[in-house]
Amino acid sequence: MTVRRLRQQRGWTFALAVPIVKPTLLALSGRTWVDGEKIPAEGGCIVALNHISHIDPLLSAHLVYDHGRLPRYLAKSGLFKNKALGGFLRSAGQIPVERLSRNAVTAFDAAVQAVRDGECVVVYPEGTITRDPDLWPMAGKSGAARIALETGCPVIPVGQWGAHTLLPPYSARLRVLPRQRVQMKVGDPVDLSGLQGPPPSAATISAATDRIMAAIVALVADLRGEPAPTELFDPRTSGVRPIGNPHKKQRKKGDTR
Repeated sequence: MTVRRLRQQRGWTFALAVPIVKPTLLALSGRTWVDGEKIPAEGGCIVALNHISHIDPLLSAHLVYDHGRLPRYLAKSGLFKNKALGGFLRSAGQIPVERLSRNAVTAFDAAVQAVRDGECVVVYPEGTITRDPDLWPMAGKSGAARIALETGCPVIPVGQWGAHTLLPPYSARLRVLPRQRVQMKVGDPVDLSGLQGPPPSAATISAATDRIMAAIVALVADLRGEPAPTELFDPRTSGVRPIGNPHKKQRKKGDTR
């Protein structure tokens, strides 16, 4: 595995978190980073990954940090409601997203500015943990594509596998024994040629999103050693809740139980 030294100033949040989080992750799981040097050493970029566990952000931060970059996330706004945690996340440069809300445009603007400022923005294009029964990536949302088309920055696809064995989807119980192995493989920048040029149409954004997801799926298939589905699972056409725990009964409006 290649490792690249961090050249950015970490700030107090990363200086506090890294000595705690990184040794903990190393103790809980083995890791295999493949082609991590494909993450740009500098300059604005998007790192786009598949989403299979709530521990994904810590593991992908480990990957990005190991290759000399500080990750900035588009994170669900609920994490920022706690004043202490919200203050910490904002100090670390993380960007709150109000999912399924018109206010999500604020997060888009912040992500675009971060990329233009030379930051590495980490995005899960699926928007939530996959609902696919076999944990293959789902159909993607447009955020990563829109940021890339707006800024012209490279989109670096990453396929990951193994995080779900450490912390299963929507579980709060870590599986620490036996020690689990997490694999992440970084791909070449997604080819978005022919799609640039303002303003991007809905069809252009959709095509860019499809290319990003196709690159991620190919990397996941390589790690899993099996062919990917010919069609990605789409919650919108499958009657599955788009956010939240799909296995948890949804409380009806007005129900106070």
